[in-house]
Amino acid sequence: MLSRTAENLYWTARYVERADCTARLLEMGYRMQLIPTADGGFASEWESVLTAAGARGDFAERYGDAVERNVVSFLVFDAANPSSIKCCLASARNNARAVRTALTTEVWEALNRAYLEFQELERTPRSELSLPQICDWTKRHAAEVRGAHENTQLENEGYRFFNMGHAVERGDNTARLLDVKYYVLLPTSDMVGGGIDNYQWTTLLRALSAHRAYHWAYGGDYAPSRIAHFLILNRACPRSLVHCVNAAEDHLTELSRVTGQRTEANDAAAALLAELADAEIGDIVHDGLHEFLGRFVARNADLGQKIADSYLFGKV
Repeated sequence: MLSRTAENLYWTARYVERADCTARLLEMGYRMQLIPTADGGFASEWESVLTAAGARGDFAERYGDAVERNVVSFLVFDAANPSSIKCCLASARNNARAVRTALTTEVWEALNRAYLEFQELERTPRSELSLPQICDWTKRHAAEVRGAHENTQLENEGYRFFNMGHAVERGDNTARLLDVKYYVLLPTSDMVGGGIDNYQWTTLLRALSAHRAYHWAYGGDYAPSRIAHFLILNRACPRSLVHCVNAAEDHLTELSRVTGQRTEANDAAAALLAELADAEIGDIVHDGLHEFLGRFVARNADLGQKIADSYLFGKV
């Protein structure tokens, strides 16, 4: 497979997943703002969302105050923000169009439909659009693209690159959502373990569409340490960090069998997976969940760069 084709497929998946994550970040901020303030109030939930998206500086320069309307405009509709839902859908479509013959009709139509419907959504008066409606719309279309890909694509090299992009992006996004909950939204340590803390943890599960799956795995015990374990170390959770790294490592292994060559990306994925496999949630929380997540995001980004280097994508 040509490197350019592999790169387009990889980034198509990453942009679709990024749009999905942006919607989930916004949903989480929306749910968090419904919590009554106490002891002088919380730090802005919308600033927390921007921090998790890595876009606080860019936003402040152009929009000023982090209020809901401004944040929604920036993260959903802003053509100058490369991580907005608008730009992610456009970038995914552009990458897919460049390799149209490497995708099934169903995958292309799902992507193209999302792009065209978003243009209609954008023309709708903002007063007629609720944020939950926008988030649900985005998640539904992202799921349609992934479903079309899983159900119609031949499991060849292109399939591996697409799903590898999906896994790398999802791992980054889960870590960022976890971090915004634990480190940013809860302002003081004496609130940890309280009613607001527990509400925030269950809100995180709902934003990740993982609330019922968690209940199946752990019952009704919504302890923060168990939720953290579920989203970091539980291999059965499709959004957990270990599941995402394991998926990326599996696809890299299959590619190495086809090419007959093991790359630096294989080694990076295997090392990160081994580190997660040996981790204990008690040690992670004790040593600092925020610090652990920061290291993971950096290691995951390094994995993405090594994938690019190994398969001649260029600079990520």
